[in-house]
Amino acid sequence: MINVLIVEDDPMVAEFNKLYLEQINGFALASVVSKASDALVQIEQNKIDLILLDIYMPGMNGLEFLSELRKLEKEIDVIFISAANDKSSIEKALRNGAVDYLIKPFDFERFQQALTAYRENKTKMELQETFTQIDLDQLIRQKKAIHPTGQKPLPKGLTKTTLITIWETILEIKDQPFTTEELGNKVGISRVSVRKYLAFLNEVGVIDEEIVYGSVGRPLNQYKYNVSKSNFIQHYL
Repeated sequence: MINVLIVEDDPMVAEFNKLYLEQINGFALASVVSKASDALVQIEQNKIDLILLDIYMPGMNGLEFLSELRKLEKEIDVIFISAANDKSSIEKALRNGAVDYLIKPFDFERFQQALTAYRENKTKMELQETFTQIDLDQLIRQKKAIHPTGQKPLPKGLTKTTLITIWETILEIKDQPFTTEELGNKVGISRVSVRKYLAFLNEVGVIDEEIVYGSVGRPLNQYKYNVSKSNFIQHYL
């Protein structure tokens, strides 16, 4: 069994990680802690193979904890599960040997993919003492497969360039609701075209739609930026 330590200061996220972990064969939960200092105690007291690690935590953050873990020369792997989606954090995590990086919010399928790939790679490494180039290539390619570029195809009729323009405009006005016409005027494209992109963004979940009824005239469709799901758009940009 692969012994897992969850380091997460948000109780709800920690519980989700725990429930997800229980559904995947080959893993056993060693403990759940909310601070890096408590995690250091756990790795001294228990056999830990894998840490599911958050970045934003009180005291020592996850990146600092990983650096400390490497100084201690512990043979423990780390998968980051964090809302931090900036280039600097991701680069630091990968340079310090994180085997995967999940951006919150994430779904069970992505979590399962990360854990399953990790288990399979770990098993192969334990069963073989030496490797041919073919064996090694297969391991490396499998690792790369769980770090995809994130690019997903857009629906027919939508272009990445226009999507980026619309999304950047939405980010500029993200604290205020807006209509199709208002966004179209800011972006400089027709309402018909804007409506297609808004329908897509609403379907992905990064904006919310609400029908607003006025005292006279037709009701308006208003949209608002959904910060809790904003990471979902990164797969298409």
